[in-house]
Amino acid sequence: MTQSISVKCKLIVHQELRREIDRTLEGFANACNQILTTAKDAKCWNVTKLHHLVYHPVRLSTGLKANHVCQAIRRVVGNAKVVKQIHKFRPSSISLDARTFKYDESKQVAGITLISGRFNVPLKIGGYQIALLRGQTPTSATLNKTRQGDYFINIVVEIESEPTGKTPKVIGVDLGRTDIATTSTGASWSGKHIQATRDSYSKTRANIQSKRTRSARRLMRRLQGRETRYQKWLNHNISKQLVREAKQLDATLAFEDLTNIRQSLNQLPRNKTERRRTNNWAFYQLRVFVAYKAIVAGVRVVFVPPAYTSKSCSRCGHVHPETDKKRRTPSGENAHGSVTRPKSYRHGKKFNCGHCGLEHDADINAACNIAALGRSVSSPESPGFSCRLEGQLDLFPVALL
Repeated sequence: MTQSISVKCKLIVHQELRREIDRTLEGFANACNQILTTAKDAKCWNVTKLHHLVYHPVRLSTGLKANHVCQAIRRVVGNAKVVKQIHKFRPSSISLDARTFKYDESKQVAGITLISGRFNVPLKIGGYQIALLRGQTPTSATLNKTRQGDYFINIVVEIESEPTGKTPKVIGVDLGRTDIATTSTGASWSGKHIQATRDSYSKTRANIQSKRTRSARRLMRRLQGRETRYQKWLNHNISKQLVREAKQLDATLAFEDLTNIRQSLNQLPRNKTERRRTNNWAFYQLRVFVAYKAIVAGVRVVFVPPAYTSKSCSRCGHVHPETDKKRRTPSGENAHGSVTRPKSYRHGKKFNCGHCGLEHDADINAACNIAALGRSVSSPESPGFSCRLEGQLDLFPVALL
């Protein structure tokens, strides 16, 4: 079993070659925009049919090689399947295939076909990239130009991955903003530093946003790049540790399916700061990083519905969606003389169960509930996860997504 991953390598490009690469990137972007216009007018999104419509006119107008035009057609059709509305393509990247790209391991150079011909470009890479590329014969890559003017090539390689198998052990992972991730085994990664970093960048952007100078725009781009890189670095480290722990324990990783969570949260009455923090929550990036690392390591990943995982008691399964606000006497009687049972509630990092008396860390309690749901997916013969909700016994539906 193999897994495709992208190895990011920096290119050492001299000044003359920069002009050739930029000219090719411009031509590729122009080709994509022409193809997009034709596809919209003809309402044609089939690669073969679109090829017959645009191949010759695009080659004549852009001067691109034949394979560049073919890749441009695939780029437009591929983007149309993912993005509902495609905007104008920018000259920032170009797709390469086996005829327009070749990796030379002995010389550590990348052979790239541009408009004016073939060029061997040296790679500036470290031991990690060298190890991933060792013995590989990659047949596809993407050449990118950053906003800072640097050139990178993302080389697609196939690496062996261990087969995943069923295991009775499941580690539940609760994702959040206060703590980025908390596991049912007690591991936790605080989100205070990343939240403080994002708030700091937001204040800085607000101060310079009114300035429309060129230096202000450059500063905005630098700030955005730093913030994005820091978030990506953090999620890479967390995902690496999650997969490592699951591998050591021979366990499955269980996550909540948080699809459309931002839309749901933004429908609630929230101030501008809370809305910004919610929209900056990079839980999906963490999920993607965990997914591909888990495939390589042979760790299974399942997703479960998030309903009531934070409101359920991980010991007795009891759920009370609201806090009991009735005034009680020391004996537990209310104002009418009847005995009322205190209800379960979550307050900040603390969870209290009014049914069995459990007091626990709220995030770990939720992670334990996620693990119980995950066991129902990983081992369908298990009894599952049930809760007592307002006098009714409900079974949570779970599914492997």
